[in-house]
Amino acid sequence: MNLKVRLAIMNFLEFAAWGAYLTSMGTYLVNIGMASQIGWFYAIQGVVSIFMPALMGIVADRWIPAQRLLGMCHLLAALCMFGAAYSGQIGNVNYIFPLYTLSVAFYMPTLALSNSVAYSGLAQAGMDTVKAFPPIRVFGTIGFICMMWLVDLLGFQPNQNQFYASGVVSMLLFFYSFTLPHCETNNEAKSTSLVDAFGLRAFTLFRQKKMAIFFIFSMLLGVSLQITNGFANPFITSFKAIPEYANTFGVQHANILISLSQISETCCILLIPFFMKRFGIKNVMLIAMFAWVLRFGLFGIGNPGPGVWMFVLSMLVYGVAFDFFNISGSLFVDQSTDPALRSSAQGLFMLMTNGIGATVGTLSAQAIVNEQTVNGVTNWQACWFIFAAYALLVCVSFGVMFRPKKVTNEN
Repeated sequence: MNLKVRLAIMNFLEFAAWGAYLTSMGTYLVNIGMASQIGWFYAIQGVVSIFMPALMGIVADRWIPAQRLLGMCHLLAALCMFGAAYSGQIGNVNYIFPLYTLSVAFYMPTLALSNSVAYSGLAQAGMDTVKAFPPIRVFGTIGFICMMWLVDLLGFQPNQNQFYASGVVSMLLFFYSFTLPHCETNNEAKSTSLVDAFGLRAFTLFRQKKMAIFFIFSMLLGVSLQITNGFANPFITSFKAIPEYANTFGVQHANILISLSQISETCCILLIPFFMKRFGIKNVMLIAMFAWVLRFGLFGIGNPGPGVWMFVLSMLVYGVAFDFFNISGSLFVDQSTDPALRSSAQGLFMLMTNGIGATVGTLSAQAIVNEQTVNGVTNWQACWFIFAAYALLVCVSFGVMFRPKKVTNEN
């Protein structure tokens, strides 16, 4: 089978497992009386991302080939997700969070590991990763969308079946991982340096001013990553309490409306090679940051009725906000680091964005939502405007502080 097709299938399954619950879990938690814990369910993805991607990246660089470790992590993630789903099914809600935590602890490293497998396979085939990877990554977004629609149309949004669906896809990827291209490990002699001995050399990238500023702002922008995943669905479905909006398509099928965000991703990913080569990483990141401002702001002024076009525009803007940050950032890290550190560096990028950044962001967002909720009614407009103001501040600061050197001999 063609290498690009094999990697495309890997990405499809990788993100389908996440798409099964990421945007609809908040509504499920509201239905089982755990609305006040939504923030923690999303924040725990960030908490485990602080150490698990970096740890698994070290293991992949030094001992277990990345494609094997990818499959093993998905197997464990699936088993724990099945456990969380069963706990919800039989009413033991106290076990849902611990089992869910274990599942995402094994899943989150696979986001970086799948990138490493793709980059390694493309490099071994002599392909340009900047040109070849984005079209492959598109299929990850397609997988995410397909699962969002499936969960919505099968009526899984308000129940534990979304967790079962995620587990099934992870099991499929475990079996499929045996067909992926082999990734080499770095089995060098023992080093006298503790940094090398524990595989933490990726952290020395902070010695470079350019990389230090990049990683710090990646963390600051990472604050925005999980906010809409956690609160967009409950926000849109909350309009059912208003009679004029109760029967609108968005309220009845929030997941399908939100999936426009991922559809936008599929288009925006294909624009990355052009924008990266024409405008450079700084301008691409600035575009992403301003897109987050629009993402939140449009939620603040829209509604599922006459203002639904603002929701739609917010969904379309999301493709730029997410891809121009996540995918371009991942490519920038890959091009700026030693190949021997590929998995570790990707793990570090995940730590700063989906780890520290997303954890702080989700818990802060939950605190803001709680503060803006009185007698069970949330002032969502104020929440979205606060999020937009933060994104604008990060955008302006990044534009002033990040100044990478231009490569003059680049064609």
